[in-house]
Amino acid sequence: QVQLVESGGGLVQAGGSLRLSCVVSGRTFSSYAMGWFRQARGKEREFVAAINWLGGNTYYADSVKGRFTISRDNAKNTVYLQMNSLKPEDTAVYYCAGGRSSWYGLSQADFGSWGQGTQVTVSS
Repeated sequence: QVQLVESGGGLVQAGGSLRLSCVVSGRTFSSYAMGWFRQARGKEREFVAAINWLGGNTYYADSVKGRFTISRDNAKNTVYLQMNSLKPEDTAVYYCAGGRSSWYGLSQADFGSWGQGTQVTVSS
């Protein structure tokens, strides 16, 4: 059974930083792409960032490009999301997602396993 456990969320002031972590168990972590999505209250879940199986290719939503960085440590079965220059509009529950293949897609359907989510709140 695949499990994804996120951590690192919290309350931060605008302009601050947070780093989210997601530890994966129950599958060969290094064989699959990973992604991060977020869902703000009253809105649909949206794509944030994705990384391929080796970490050499990444993709970001336009809204976070230049501020967020996705990375992975295959030895630790962990994917990270470094979030800098946070804005109030980044407030959401952030979800870690496990890809269905080694290369990432950009839709929820491209990811077959999900974490429980971690709340990120950015105050103005």
